Order: sequence, then structure tokens, then C-alpha cells
Amino acid sequence: MCAEKFDFSKNPIEELYGTNCFSNAVMKERLPKSIYKEILAVQAGEQELTLEVAEVVAVAMRDWAISKGASHYTHWFQPLTGLTAEKHDSFISPTHDGKVLMEFSGKELIKGEPDASSFPSGGLRATFEARGYTAWDVTSPAFLKQDKTGTTLCIPTAFISYYGQALDKKVPLLRSINALGKQALRVLRSLGNETTKHVFTSVGPEQEYFLIDKEFYDKRPDLILTGRTVFGYMPAKGQELEDHYFGAIKERVVAFMRELNVELWKVGIPAKTQHNEVAPNQFEIAPVYSTTTWATDANQLVMETLKTVARRHGMEAILHEKPFAGVNGSGKHNNWSIGTDDGVNLLDPGENPENNARFLLFATAVVEAVDRYALLLRAGAATAANDHRLGANEAPPAIISIFFGGPLTEILENIAEGKPIIHKDTGEKIQLGVTSLPSLPKDVSDRNRTSPFAFTGNKFEFRMVGSSQSIATPNTFLNIAVAEVLAEFADKLEKSSDKNKAILNIIQESYSKHRRVVYNGNGYSDEWVKEAERRGLPNVRNAVDALDILTRSETIQLFEKHGVLTEEELESRYHIYLEKYAKQINIEAGVTIDIAKRQIFPAVTFYAGRLAKNASALAAIGAASAPQEKQAKRIAEFSADLFDETARLETVLSEAQEADDPFIKAKAYFEKVIPAMSAVRVKADALEKLSSKSVWPLPGYEDMLFKL
Repeated sequence: MCAEKFDFSKNPIEELYGTNCFSNAVMKERLPKSIYKEILAVQAGEQELTLEVAEVVAVAMRDWAISKGASHYTHWFQPLTGLTAEKHDSFISPTHDGKVLMEFSGKELIKGEPDASSFPSGGLRATFEARGYTAWDVTSPAFLKQDKTGTTLCIPTAFISYYGQALDKKVPLLRSINALGKQALRVLRSLGNETTKHVFTSVGPEQEYFLIDKEFYDKRPDLILTGRTVFGYMPAKGQELEDHYFGAIKERVVAFMRELNVELWKVGIPAKTQHNEVAPNQFEIAPVYSTTTWATDANQLVMETLKTVARRHGMEAILHEKPFAGVNGSGKHNNWSIGTDDGVNLLDPGENPENNARFLLFATAVVEAVDRYALLLRAGAATAANDHRLGANEAPPAIISIFFGGPLTEILENIAEGKPIIHKDTGEKIQLGVTSLPSLPKDVSDRNRTSPFAFTGNKFEFRMVGSSQSIATPNTFLNIAVAEVLAEFADKLEKSSDKNKAILNIIQESYSKHRRVVYNGNGYSDEWVKEAERRGLPNVRNAVDALDILTRSETIQLFEKHGVLTEEELESRYHIYLEKYAKQINIEAGVTIDIAKRQIFPAVTFYAGRLAKNASALAAIGAASAPQEKQAKRIAEFSADLFDETARLETVLSEAQEADDPFIKAKAYFEKVIPAMSAVRVKADALEKLSSKSVWPLPGYEDMLFKL
């Protein structure tokens, strides 16, 4: 049902929500109590899934899906392409008398076998080694995909090779969550907590995107093939009036957003906030944050659903980090926190004073992790598309820093310096102890949108993640960095007989050493770049150099210590990400050459000829022809320059393509091909300004950004 016609008075949201999601609530209704209890234990990591339990779940899942019109099921997984993958199998099982039964076994639920040979493996698999396995991820609910052709049951799964190597983004994410949970639990036990059984991370990814009319999109080969415009200049108006941000949402967009919400709510995605973003025709949707596993799956669904629903409304959703030069790009703000199974947010300062020492301990661990593993976090956001955005006016720079705000920074600074903490309400001096810190207000700081890693009340907002990225890799890297620091904190706490003193010493030592990463000012300013350099903070400006950290011995040791990725798996990802970078720029360069030669050059040559002909005609009758002649001459000059720059781009592209080493190839694309593309664009954009709109072969920015 189209959301434009969806009557929430007749179909309350409470009844709509989760109708296409095989959630725990649905399992509780459809499974025997004993089986449901075992599933909960499996989800919590307390026991392994047995085939007997899987058989019962499979029958219930099948019956539920078929009752909603499903004819097929698929193991839905996330290969290293950064997208999702699915192979559909029907429920039918032929009988000897020529009929069929609708069957789905526990074995089919637990394990699938897609062809692994054509997915990126970075050398882990030879092309002829085709076998790969998908394994049911019990921590993430199954859901239904519906379209005009029918309904499919989607079962979130992990994807591994025949020899057990991780071929996807889900496996290392799950391992990193377990690693962090294990070390956080050690810290809690050292603080006297004997009730918490599990610690996990939660994420709420805010998704930014652009919408443009489908008619314009279909006439832009660069948007279709690369996701961004390789040509185009800004019209007289851009975003300088700041009138789009949080402005009234146009009726056509509201209709789209209503249907988007319906589709997301049906699969149990808690989409909550939607608004106009800063750039014209740019928007944002934000969910309530949930467990990292489901949040990762849900965000992939959000991106898919954005595109599907937009097309129903005659629009195209653009997820590229920088689709339009001259206006803000799009990010994916990754709101990350740590919680327990008994309902405690370990990054919440809390209302009760006794919670604050624990909070400061975990907050300090994050500070140290972000400082020590800044290069790893930078690598987690390293893509060709995100290079266009990081460091621009609307995005955090490539320098990793943390924003805490005044009150928290002051407390940590005082602890580090051994100074007494002053309770601001009473003026009373207090000393650090498990129960003796002042209660902190819920919002302990302002928000800082220029910080790549900002504390926002009870979570950290990792703002560097790109809008088209899977959040799995950034969260995997963040989890393992914090896990390592918590492990070191736990070692010290477990050896100490005086916990209060140990906490004080840990915070003092850690924050003193790593407070250089805390910065509460304007992260976009030139002054911060200089200050960061003075502090010794890394500033890795491109994805190619950022990915280098993945092959360093200290990184390999870190990942292997916590069982997240082996050296072989890390190296495979390094090669895959470099290859993807090179392939992406190669496509963009090819599209640039093709549009320049086959569309722009013929159009402006024709236009220049028409102007020259008009000038001759005017001169023949004694009329003023100089303006037409000058215009024709200028266009001819820029056309010649465009021809030459395109030829240069073809040369450097050919040279880059010949490189065999993945790093050398990617470096050549960054250092030579991208500048050559930019040079072509400068000439083409100048020609667009000189040419009549009627002859220009591509829809312009004015149409794409201001017409919906």
C-alpha cells in the first residue's frame, strides 16, 4: 500500500510496526517457550544453536513468511563489495505424485551455499575455488522484502569461505562486538559488578542523501555510472542563504518520506527523525539506535529502501558522499555507545553520583583508543567517494579528534593534574571515588558538528563515516580499538587491591598521555590544522595512504589478539579496498572522457559554429557582430583546451591502468588521474557557462538541485 494513501487512523503505527519482521516478539508468539528460551540464550552467546532448535524455528519462520505471501527465501549477506547479496530459493519441494510441499528445514535455515568465486576476496580464494557458506546470524531478525512481483523471506547471515575465512563485513563485526564485550565485562567485574552478563555496543546511523527528479537523473551518465556529477557548475544560488536546512519539506518529498517510513517501520527499523539538510534537495533520516548488528543490517536496508521508494515517486535518491561540487556532501553520523544486558549505558554520566566514576573510566578508555588508533579509525572511513567530502566545509577534517565540551573536559583535566574537583553547586571540594563524584547534567556539553568524534550526552558520534558506506567496518575498527584499551585497564584493576586508587591512577595516567586528541573548538578552521600538527596528531588526507595501517605489524597483532581478523584476512581487505578505490576512479575517469568527447565537445562545437554563422550573417547586413564573434572565439578556445585536457586524461589513465601493484595503481589514480579529471572539468564547466542552455547536453545544477 502506498504511504500517500495509508490511513494511520485505520492502520495504527503500533499495529503496522514490525509486521514484516520476524522479531523476538514474533518468535515468542510462534515458538514453544522452551525453544524461545534457547534462542535467547543463543543470541546472548550463552550456548550454541542446535539443529533440533533450528528445525522448530525454521517451521515457524516458514509458516509466518508464507502467511504473508512469501514464495522464496534468501540468505541475505554483506560481501566485501559494501553492498548486500542474495540468492533466492523457493519453499517448494516436489512430491512423487507431481505436487509440491512448502518446506524449509533447520539445515536450510542455518547454512546456505552461494558461489563465492565472484565476490571480492583479496587473494583469499582462487577464481576456481567457488564454495562459500552463509551462516544464520541469530542476533539479527529475519524480515520480508516485498515488491510488485512478490514477497521474499530474508535471513541475515555471515559469509565465510570453505576454509572459514571471513569474506564479508558481518563476521569481523560480530567478532569485534564479542571482543569489546569480553573486556568491558572484565572491567565491570573489577568494579564489583556481579550481575551483568553481557556487554554490547549500540549504534544509530543518521543517513544523509540527495533527491533529484528522475528525468534529470536519467540524462546524467555520470550520476548513473559513478553516483556523482563529474561536470557541472553551481548556479547563482547555492546554499549560502541557509534556507533549506530544517525548512518546510515540500509536499512531493513529504509523500516520499511517508512511504519510506511505512516501508521501514514494517521491517522493524525505528526511523524517527527526518528533515531538510543544508544543501538544496539534501535530506536526512535518523533511527533510534539499536544493537550494532541490527543497526548495520537496518542501515543497508535503509539505503536500498531510499532508492526503491524514491523511484516510485519519480525521483532518484543519491547516496554518494559528494554528488554535487559546491554544496555540502553527505555523511552517515555513527552514534555509538556501550550497554549492558541489564539496561545500563556505560557512556551515560547518569543521574546518580555512584555511576560517574565508572562513566569516566569508560570515557577515558575511548579517549585513549581514539588517540592510539586514530589511523585505524581513519582507515574505517577511507573510500574514494569519502575523499571528496572529508576536510570540506561541511565535514570533519581527516584529523581525528574528540569533542567533550567544557564541563567534562574540566573534570578530566583536573583529575589528570591531580587537582580537586569543585562541585559547582556547593563549591565543595571532592576527591575521585566510586561514589563521590558530583552528579553530571544529562547534556554535559553543547554539540560540535565540526568534530569527527563528538560526545553527545550518552554516546559518541563518529561523523567521518561516508553516506554510502556500510557501517560495519567503521564499527569493527572502533570496537577493537576500545576493546584493547579496556583489556589494559582490566589488567590493572584486577591486580589492584585498592579499586578507588586504581581508578584514579588509570584515569590520570591515560588522560594525561592522550588528552592531545581532545579538542572542543572549530574543527574546520585552518588554526586547528596547525594546532593538530603541533600536537602530533595525524592528518591523512586520502584513502590510499589511510589504508596503509591495515598491513602494519601492530595492526595485525591487535586484530589477531582479539580474534577479529587474521593477518591473511586483513591483507585481503587491504588489497580489496585499494582495488575498489582504483576501479572507482577508473570508472569516473572513463565517464569523464566519454561525456567530454561524445556529448560536450560536439555540442559546444556546434554552438560555436552557429554563433560564427550568425555573426557572419549580421556582418553581411551591416549589423553589429562583435559579441557573437567574441563568444564563438571564446568557446572555440575553451573547446580546444577541453580537447587537449581530455587527451591528457586518456594518457595518464592508460599509464595508471598498466600498474600491477595495488598500492602503486591506487596511488597513480590519486596523484595523476584525479588531477587530470579536475582539469577537464574546469574547461567543461567554463564552457557550460558560455553555452546556451538549449544546446548543453546535460541537465544543470539549477535543475537538479532546485526542482522537485
